[in-house]
Amino acid sequence: MNSSSPALDRLYSVIPAGGIGSRLWPLSRADAPKFLHDLSGSGQSLLRDTWDRLAPLSGEQRIMVVTGRAHRAAVEEQLPTLEDSNVVLESEPRDSTAAICLAAAILEKREPGVIIGSFAADHVITNPQRFRAAVAQAVQVADAGYIATIGITPTDPAVGFGYIRCLGSLEIEGAPAALKVDHFVEKPDLPTAKRYLKAGNYLWNAGMFIARADKLLEHLGASEPELLAGVLELAEAWDTPRRGEVVDRVWPTLKKIAIDYSVAEPAAAAGALAVIPSDFDWDDVGDFASIAKLHSSGRGTDLAILGKNARVLADSSSGIVVSQSKRVISLIGVRDIVVVDTPDALLVTTSEHAQRVKSVVDALRAGGSGDVL
Repeated sequence: MNSSSPALDRLYSVIPAGGIGSRLWPLSRADAPKFLHDLSGSGQSLLRDTWDRLAPLSGEQRIMVVTGRAHRAAVEEQLPTLEDSNVVLESEPRDSTAAICLAAAILEKREPGVIIGSFAADHVITNPQRFRAAVAQAVQVADAGYIATIGITPTDPAVGFGYIRCLGSLEIEGAPAALKVDHFVEKPDLPTAKRYLKAGNYLWNAGMFIARADKLLEHLGASEPELLAGVLELAEAWDTPRRGEVVDRVWPTLKKIAIDYSVAEPAAAAGALAVIPSDFDWDDVGDFASIAKLHSSGRGTDLAILGKNARVLADSSSGIVVSQSKRVISLIGVRDIVVVDTPDALLVTTSEHAQRVKSVVDALRAGGSGDVL
């Protein structure tokens, strides 16, 4: 931990490790979601990469992971120094508000005045020093009473990310880059994204939130009082023998809603949301086109190949191949192709249509083919 900043000393990192990553099917499954995979080429999972980025900020003893009961063993295997008391298990997915705000409520009860930073387990960041510098500013903003987020300076008119519209400077000591947020914008179409890029006052929404835990819960209560009541009841029982009974009773009743809608957008409307613009390399690897871009950038190759024992023959082809089988995959004269070969499912699409993989997952679920999900 950095002892030069009292506010930074109060930081507790929270890693929500949930979500199947359905746009990465059939690689990402319910029993092996994307945060447990090495998608960046680092040699370790996205979850472990996230832990390694956060440990220098808050210290390993001040990192909490919120994940599904089914993933506990895998998470603890990949994070052997994770404290048992810092594992929060979800009996079923209830979206990001329940996960992050329960962590906030537990930590506020244990340590009043704590500042929490929520950082997804499945993002790729290749400039960890710039990332940590941005978080350090966000912590100062949070200490001043704002809900803070980190926005990424756009490099292209991406349509796979949400955007943040910024206003003027906040002039907070220790956070010279901090800007007030006007509002969030959903994933735009290409003409709109080009307009945002040209305007210059839009940032990519990286889904990172830093706030005093009590302020986060206060904003949740203003927009979703019933959800706050459930979260507080859970937190009250969490470190007691009553936890199991209360979780089984209360958790399934919590409203499913993303924290963008329950906290961030209402906070922006109230003038209480701030953003730290940053230019570190970031990607939420939301689809196979993103992974292809990660692996082909600057390497002088048009075809990204993932898989320990991949057997791929390619001629005049580009895109990405993910191989988890021993099959020989031969590509001849195909551009921007996506091939994902697993023992029980095969996906073939193109980079242009990579976002539509989620609809295949929805169709398989509706058709009763849950065995391959």
